[in-house]
Amino acid sequence: MSIAEGILRIVEDTARKQGFHRVKEVRLEIGALAGVEIEALRFCLDVVMRDSVAADARLDLETLPGKGWCLACGREVAIAALYDACPLCGGYQVRATGGTEMRVKDLLVE
Repeated sequence: MSIAEGILRIVEDTARKQGFHRVKEVRLEIGALAGVEIEALRFCLDVVMRDSVAADARLDLETLPGKGWCLACGREVAIAALYDACPLCGGYQVRATGGTEMRVKDLLVE
């Protein structure tokens, strides 16, 4: 719920600064490794955005894949979870390099 409230604050602050009155669409990027349950976030966003500038806004959630750098292989690899073994060599020296982010990508407003 606190993530949804933070997103709403970003939307409302942006609306206030840029002078728009209604948000028609909110586009989010959420990494597969960010630790966010997408369906729970959708539910929470529906609740917190009621009676706001983003009431009835369409939500577009794009999931970004998990990526990591294997120190043993010296290669970038796809990972499904933090601290996964390298799919190439089986080593556990994989540092997450992508898929941990979460951001408001853009807003469609009127």
